[in-house]
Amino acid sequence: MTNDQSRWVTTPITAEFVRGALELERTDRGVLPHRLPAWARAQCADPQLAMAESQPSGVRLVFRTLATEIELDVLPTRYVYAGVPPRPLGVYDLLIDGQLVDQRNADGGDIVTIDMAAGTASRRQGPVGTVKFTGVVTSRGRDEKTVEIWLPHNETTELVALRTNAPIEPVSSDARRVWLHHGSSISHGSNADSPTATWPALASFAGDVELINLGFGGSALLDPFTARTMRDTPADLISLKIGINLVNADLMRLRAFGPAVHGFLDTIREGHPATPLLVISPLYCPIHEHTPGPGAFDMTALASGKVSFRATGDPAERKAGKLTLRVIRDELRRIVEQRAADDRHLHYLDGLDLYGRQDFAELPLPDQLHPDGSTHRRMGERFARLVFGDGGVFSAG
Repeated sequence: MTNDQSRWVTTPITAEFVRGALELERTDRGVLPHRLPAWARAQCADPQLAMAESQPSGVRLVFRTLATEIELDVLPTRYVYAGVPPRPLGVYDLLIDGQLVDQRNADGGDIVTIDMAAGTASRRQGPVGTVKFTGVVTSRGRDEKTVEIWLPHNETTELVALRTNAPIEPVSSDARRVWLHHGSSISHGSNADSPTATWPALASFAGDVELINLGFGGSALLDPFTARTMRDTPADLISLKIGINLVNADLMRLRAFGPAVHGFLDTIREGHPATPLLVISPLYCPIHEHTPGPGAFDMTALASGKVSFRATGDPAERKAGKLTLRVIRDELRRIVEQRAADDRHLHYLDGLDLYGRQDFAELPLPDQLHPDGSTHRRMGERFARLVFGDGGVFSAG
């Protein structure tokens, strides 16, 4: 490559430069990464799922270049709640040869305002924004380098144009193993500080693996199309974090839960018969440990400008088969133990080992449901040690 800083090079954004997405949709405005394929999206009209799967948690642009300046035109979609201060702008993390060196935001974009009291949502369209990175060099200087731009985990992001002051080349697939993970908003990234600071991203760096993150906020619901998507996605390691959304959505009773878990695992095993498969039970969450869902916004907190959640079920309803986190942990452990007798590659991890009662006392959940940045870091470190570390079920050995 020759670094010619006298002109910009515009490179079409194609699949060879995008990792972590399962499909790229060509829109009127650009390229929209999806974490579920079109056939799966067509099987569910839930707007929560549509929002979550289009938010590119774990999705990144990857290329080799001599460029020292990079511009990425984007069109974000941001969600705000009426009466609540808006969230900070989504973060774009720049990595050079695997090291985080810069973080930027993008202006512009569409704004979707949700009024929880009225039950309405409205959209205001905005302009394209530009993320600019300058001084993109290695520790050795202006050598050729591998560049990764991790997209905001919590903003739907259409990619409009990519410009550099030197040509770029795709990075050939390396020997690193692919880790395919599915979970709830906690896996999606919830209140993590940036896209490379979600607990799955942090664990993937420690484990030296390629992450495909199918964490969908509010939408880890044992959907058959998600299982089929995972079945058909090449992966060396697979994990499922199951439970919290089934409780706070009040989606099913114990009678349906067990067979649904079996069916989800059966489907994955159709495509991955011997791949290490880890089932993770829920983290500690006091509002739903003993109290069923549905979960709801705490309207008193919302009136004061804070987002918080509460459980609206009755603990006595457990006798009728309503799910709580303790019930789910017991059932998942039983199911995995039963199946592991014939599936030596199936494993179980108690979510309390990632975040338990003592962790809550030290690092409480700010909104009673989602971990903050410090907790994501703790969970990522623990997962890396327990699962990718020596003796772990995903260890390289």
